[in-house]
Amino acid sequence: MSHTPHELAEEFPDKVEAMHELKTSDAHFSKLADDYHEVNRAVHRSETNVEPMADAVEVELRRKRGQLKDQIWGILSKL
Repeated sequence: MSHTPHELAEEFPDKVEAMHELKTSDAHFSKLADDYHEVNRAVHRSETNVEPMADAVEVELRRKRGQLKDQIWGILSKL
């Protein structure tokens, strides 16, 4: 299996422990993280042609991934 880039632990390496704690204690954060992983993996599958998709769909997924990452960072930056 290939490495999936842009995983949250890779994006925020100094916040791995905090993210783990939030995933178990904060339902909203857990949902954001799950949504991010789902979208990120869909983008990766498209980039690697495992599941090709229209360019417009991939662009929209990248935008959504960015928005989710911003929301996640908004929570993490307050810790």
